[in-house]
Amino acid sequence: MLAAIPPGRVCSYGTLAQLAGLGRGARLVGRWLGQLPDDTTLPWHRVLNSQGRLSLPADHPAGQEQARRLLDEGVIIHNRRVNMARYGWPDPIETTSR
Repeated sequence: MLAAIPPGRVCSYGTLAQLAGLGRGARLVGRWLGQLPDDTTLPWHRVLNSQGRLSLPADHPAGQEQARRLLDEGVIIHNRRVNMARYGWPDPIETTSR
């Protein structure tokens, strides 16, 4: 499911857990993302908390990398937050049709 998040879109940890069949496993998703190898091609940077906030600290290299990658994909970040209504994935219509 992580690989399915399209460029320029973001997903919350909780939504990703639900889509992957993990129920309310948002913390588990976060733990797994933190264990990805440095050279992974999976789009870990597209996963945010449920309020659309970047969870990694702004002064941490991974936090800076996440922000840079999202900006490169055209995602607007304001005060370390992304508008989930605009950039969230999947769209509400996609979710209700599953």
